[in-house]
Amino acid sequence: MALLVISFWLVALIIWGCDAWVKRSAAGRCHRKLESVPITPVALVLGCSPKVAGRTNLFFGHRINAAVALHRAGKVKAFIVSGDNGTHDYDEPTAMKEALIARGIPDAAIYCDYAGFRTLDSVVRAQSIFGQSRFIVVSQHFHNERAIFLARRHGLDALGFDAEDVSRSIAPTTYLREYLARVQAVLDTTLLGTKPKFSGPPVLMTIRHPEA
Repeated sequence: MALLVISFWLVALIIWGCDAWVKRSAAGRCHRKLESVPITPVALVLGCSPKVAGRTNLFFGHRINAAVALHRAGKVKAFIVSGDNGTHDYDEPTAMKEALIARGIPDAAIYCDYAGFRTLDSVVRAQSIFGQSRFIVVSQHFHNERAIFLARRHGLDALGFDAEDVSRSIAPTTYLREYLARVQAVLDTTLLGTKPKFSGPPVLMTIRHPEA
């Protein structure tokens, strides 16, 4: 019984410590207000499915709204839309690209990363494939924090623009899984040295860099 109690508190301490580390790493780098976002050439939009159980995925819709707002405000010139494209029937990057084009974003300003199977893959490939060492991550606040942590651990200069959150009552498992994802992020960047699942040839992004 004592061993069980000790194990419980040890696991709790690890989860708490990883969560605190991720938050501390991202402190001051996540922007909720559009006007506070610095002008940056590229935004990395993190993928998710546009629909869940046949219904519109609010996480997806809010991320698209945030990306469009950045572009309309002149904060970014181009997007990397990065997500899972593991099967013929599941293609997050194409869904994001189509949604952005439908909202008036030029096709030429959108670059698809079809191998963003994990947040780590998306963040690291933004530099290794697309040549961007500085970018704005577009996702919900909790996700942006972890992405920024991963970016900084890989020597990248990432900021976040927080898309509108989704109520915890609507997606409780998503928020619960985040605690485990933060533990994994710490392990990946400390003990495991995890690399993206796929590499690939470099992609040249032709961007007219805005004046900061």
